[in-house]
Amino acid sequence: MSPSSTHPAQPNPDIVWADSQRAAQFEGWLVTLAAQHELQRSTLCLASADASFRRYFRIQSSQGSRIIMDAPPDKENSAPFVKVAQLMHQAQVHAPDVLAWDEAQGFMLLSDLGTQTMLQVMLSDDAQANTGHYLEAVDALLAWQLASRPDVLPPYDEALLRRELALFPDWYLAQHRGISVTGDLRKTLDDTFAQIIAQNLAWPSVYVHRDFMPRNLMISSHKGAACLGVLDFQDAVYGPITYDIASLMRDAFLSWDEDFCLDITIRYWEKARKAGLPVGDDFGEFYRGVEWMGLQRHLKVAGIFARLTLRDGKPQYLADTPRFINYIRSTCARYRELKPLLRLVDKAEGIVEPAVFGFGRQ
Repeated sequence: MSPSSTHPAQPNPDIVWADSQRAAQFEGWLVTLAAQHELQRSTLCLASADASFRRYFRIQSSQGSRIIMDAPPDKENSAPFVKVAQLMHQAQVHAPDVLAWDEAQGFMLLSDLGTQTMLQVMLSDDAQANTGHYLEAVDALLAWQLASRPDVLPPYDEALLRRELALFPDWYLAQHRGISVTGDLRKTLDDTFAQIIAQNLAWPSVYVHRDFMPRNLMISSHKGAACLGVLDFQDAVYGPITYDIASLMRDAFLSWDEDFCLDITIRYWEKARKAGLPVGDDFGEFYRGVEWMGLQRHLKVAGIFARLTLRDGKPQYLADTPRFINYIRSTCARYRELKPLLRLVDKAEGIVEPAVFGFGRQ
């Protein structure tokens, strides 16, 4: 089939539309775009879907592979994606080029960063073998943070932190575990959340990707050279510098031992400090900040994964919840101020720590 053909392409069995009107809108948009961008419509296939209402198709063109974003405008606002993509490019971070955008209908044509994520090429049984990829990610993160300016992205402020933390009691505890969030339990959460918010907002602000992890980093090339591409950045904000490194090293979909996490985090901190980023002069204090920021993220994501299962019919995400509970418990066990939250989580999970008896004590 000619790339510029205006005849309808054969329906792809991998692509299912929720309604015929949306399918017709897409077909009309694609017909208009095909000639301009020399798209080979017969090659259209599903590339991926994410936790939102967005999904992505891959299509070939005379200039190589392209990605199409399908983001229904009544459910997804694509304007932040376009804005942050431009900021990424200005920061010399490899992100997709927006080649065409129908804002009214929610369709977008993008350059393709490849088919392999950093997560897919990981050697899960050999942390050290992945050091090179993580250092590439650190370099991309530093470039992104160094481009930061205030009043460009939405603030990651107290109101947003509170809304995110509320997902844990509202969806994970109440909806998923069936626990009544009242009385002493409510007070424990309120007191602990206040401490978490205060700790996190004490750190200086930079651009925050907000989901900077191997699943959203692509093994890619740019101008003939290998580099790491960055995706899923549409929710970026201006907030604590501790967030993205916590997201990178305390991943939603894989876990490393603490020695490896420390190693990469120290390397990030050293490079960030040398570059003049506000990470402080005490690594121990910075690492504490990363842990508290990670705790906020893990509480939020546990709630999101429960919501995806119970509200959105996507149960595959909840399978990774034990990883987040482990993150939450390990951080809470390290800090005295977080012990009440640890007891609350243990009770919710039915975890009983063995009693420790001390002999010979009065």
